[in-house]
Amino acid sequence: MIVRIMGEGQVKLDDAHFIELNKLDDELLAEMESGDEEGFRRTLGALLDAVRRMGTPLPDDALEPSELILPSADATLAEVREMLSDDGLIPG
Repeated sequence: MIVRIMGEGQVKLDDAHFIELNKLDDELLAEMESGDEEGFRRTLGALLDAVRRMGTPLPDDALEPSELILPSADATLAEVREMLSDDGLIPG
């Protein structure tokens, strides 16, 4: 799966990693719902770090369609709320 981190680029990520990413996504959703800004910031950073660590960066000139788009590390709670579906940032 191709994942785009806004403002950074794209990474190719094996579907097997989505179990771990979904746990972080669930935490992020709970923190957003409770208005926990500190927890939101920490978990968003952990989610993005996990994608970077487990994924393989695509070249800057690659223009692959992204199947998942994640916010940048400096995105606000309000900006991320606008990106959410009922499942969070990561479907499933």
